[in-house]
Amino acid sequence: MRSLSRRALLRGGALGVAAVAVAGCAAEEPEPLRAEPPDPETVLLRQLIAGKEQTVALYASTASAKLAPFGKRHEAHLAELRRRLPPEATPAPASPGAPSPSPSPSGSPGAKASVRSLQRLEQRAAALRPRQLDGASPALAQLIASIGACEAAHAVALSRLL
Repeated sequence: MRSLSRRALLRGGALGVAAVAVAGCAAEEPEPLRAEPPDPETVLLRQLIAGKEQTVALYASTASAKLAPFGKRHEAHLAELRRRLPPEATPAPASPGAPSPSPSPSGSPGAKASVRSLQRLEQRAAALRPRQLDGASPALAQLIASIGACEAAHAVALSRLL
């Protein structure tokens, strides 16, 4: 009989430990996973890239030989911005209902841009660049300033085509 009571004790003890473990697990809710906040420079790069993609598309929509050099410079800016984006931060494709980062100068997406609308776009972009320098690394700040200078020069050159 002694072995029976010992077996019963062991079985009862094992069941008790299991019940305590299950109760302990059920009582604790797991902490929600917290995503690290996005790197501000990566966020800025994504914004700059989105704006440049729109600008490149608008210049391409003109199909003008006179405006092609402007578009090529924006393509070079875009390539350099993309090069600086960390590999794990590659931009996800925009969802169909997502708002665009900046409105199309012609008012509707896909519409052909006019020289005047491109000039205004360049002016707005150049004016925005100094505000984007705050908190950027020195290398990125230098690139943004250079892009802004190019956009300002574009605005002046486009005004001569009007």
